[in-house]
Amino acid sequence: MSGSAATAPPRTAVADDPYALALLNGGGPLYVRRSGGERLAVAVDRWCAAPDPADETLLERCGDLTLDVGCGPGRLTSALVRRGVLVLGLDIAPHAVARTLADGGAALRRSVFDPLPAEGRWRTVLLADGNIGIGGDPGRLLDRCEQLLGSSGEVLVEVEAEDIQERFTACFEDGEGASGPVFDWARAGARAVRAWGESARLTTVRRWERGGRHFLALRKGVQR
Repeated sequence: MSGSAATAPPRTAVADDPYALALLNGGGPLYVRRSGGERLAVAVDRWCAAPDPADETLLERCGDLTLDVGCGPGRLTSALVRRGVLVLGLDIAPHAVARTLADGGAALRRSVFDPLPAEGRWRTVLLADGNIGIGGDPGRLLDRCEQLLGSSGEVLVEVEAEDIQERFTACFEDGEGASGPVFDWARAGARAVRAWGESARLTTVRRWERGGRHFLALRKGVQR
């Protein structure tokens, strides 16, 4: 799969969206403001940079025909293209898709819960950078990933270092307190993701850490 170059949306189209502006500028500061008031820093500078050693541990495990769910500015999608892997990035944010395309990746502006190409045939589904939180319901998300995978396919999930399990509404916020639209999100550690995976017929086959980031590989079709 290949994507043609695209121009990022103009600043006037993203002026009220701190996330869009951060991607357009290639960095933050950027935060997730929870409905309860807590503010969490977002690693948008890393998302807009080249893959780091922790990212490499994910990329090395990706099989041909990889779906990068919530691809953001596309650093992982583009890196896989350069490795010759057949990969598709997926994001609902138009500025994220545009940046991925401009960097040589292939991407669709679509939700993971929408109809997608190659359903039931993907070798790898990537949920990096906290994207297990997409939609605010990790169990539903992993059920959907299981549907997308082919036989013995894997979901690669970045999890929180802490043993947590929480769902909330939030918005992106810049360094000066300007906020964007509200969305549903979740955060989860390895134990919770492993349990949700088992409910979705996905078995944890590897857990690893690199550079303070934590990951799980969940495989479809493993018999206990």
